[in-house]
Amino acid sequence: MPPKRFPTHQFTEGSGRLPRLDTDFVHEGLVDGQRAQHWQGPRRWWGGPLDVEGLALAATELCVAAINKLIDVEGMYSVDAHGVAQVFASSEHLSVDGRQIPSFGVNSRFFRTRDGWIRTHANYEHHQRALHRAINFEPSENLSKYLLTRSAEDAAADITEHGGIAASVRSRVQWNNTEMGKCASRGPWADFTMSEVTQGRLWTYSDDPVKPLRGLRVLDFTRVIAGPTASRTLAMWGAEVLRVDPPHMPELSGQYIVTGFGKKSIEADLREAHQLSEVHNLLAGADVVLLGYRPRALEPFGLNAHLLREKYPNLIIGELCAWGYEGPYAFNRGFDSIVQAASGIAEIYQDVRGEPGALPVQALDHSVGYGLAAAIIALADARRVQRRTGHVRFSLARTAASLLDLPVTKAPLEPLRKPILRTMSSTFGTLSYVPPPFRALGTAMDYLSPPPAYGANAPVWS
Repeated sequence: MPPKRFPTHQFTEGSGRLPRLDTDFVHEGLVDGQRAQHWQGPRRWWGGPLDVEGLALAATELCVAAINKLIDVEGMYSVDAHGVAQVFASSEHLSVDGRQIPSFGVNSRFFRTRDGWIRTHANYEHHQRALHRAINFEPSENLSKYLLTRSAEDAAADITEHGGIAASVRSRVQWNNTEMGKCASRGPWADFTMSEVTQGRLWTYSDDPVKPLRGLRVLDFTRVIAGPTASRTLAMWGAEVLRVDPPHMPELSGQYIVTGFGKKSIEADLREAHQLSEVHNLLAGADVVLLGYRPRALEPFGLNAHLLREKYPNLIIGELCAWGYEGPYAFNRGFDSIVQAASGIAEIYQDVRGEPGALPVQALDHSVGYGLAAAIIALADARRVQRRTGHVRFSLARTAASLLDLPVTKAPLEPLRKPILRTMSSTFGTLSYVPPPFRALGTAMDYLSPPPAYGANAPVWS
């Protein structure tokens, strides 16, 4: 039976307290449309011209609505608004043996050009090398001087063509007038495709109130923040998560640690036939696969959504990318900060000197992460109860459009309490970290285990 695409409906406001997010969670019955408010604490704390708090609260509330529906206990889980603020800035709070880990490289920033600004991203060594190849300069001061001779569009295009990451800073109007901007704003925030379950392994949720997702097997091909935040959230509720990374492109240590709680870690070079075969053996026993690489990047290995649906028809597929799945940037690399620059957010947050700015946190990444986790929980419930499985897609660019469309809240600005950090021993040392933003019957939750050593686990399910 071919997949059935359902029409888009809107996620309605909870008692008028939260903005709407365009998603068909409600229409599909995946989340209760008549939900109560599931968060406690302030409504506004960062301030600023956009309702970043509303986006953050709505995304984390979706997780709570989905897990409460799964266990059929309204009010079992709730969201702590202070915790939301802190977990969206979790990289800033992480320390290992008392030492913080820098999260941004020296060339991940705004540069002035002849006619405007660009934003570059060079945290990863291979992206730094690509930036150097494109510009032919290594020291940042020479790079700054060189970019002053180039137009923003040309400089960003050159960097992108050489495999680097950059975007020219546009206003919202300029972005909306581009073909990519028009594509990025179309469709629902969470784009679902549903199909009937045929045969094979069906997961049944656990009656353990702390670990209701115990036994759910999640194979995680995501990196950076958004996808790993989703899988960390699923692991927190008991899912077995195997994160897969390529040995030749290691993850940044801080990002790996802060999003690695509760998971297992394996390395697999998909270019090697034996290792690719091991990955497909894992897929045969998985309930969920998360895909966070650029569209088509994993296609040669049989790891795009269409091929996976054909080979593993009952698999729940969660997919995310930077720019969306159509339009001129669809197959480009991208990150939260780059999407902010391109979509008009950086221009909205410019300072008094006219230099572009940024959101107070990487809100696009984190919101997609919690939205994706909620979608996976809801789809697991649909497969269990309704014998339907699904494929859901998110993008940072579509999330930026949602944020830009949110009305500005009139809630008063309230101070945040000091972060309540937890400590946990790990192979990396003693970790000091922000706990999850969720409560179970009013009690703050925590992750079930520390991040494992990178690539420490065997490619097998428990």
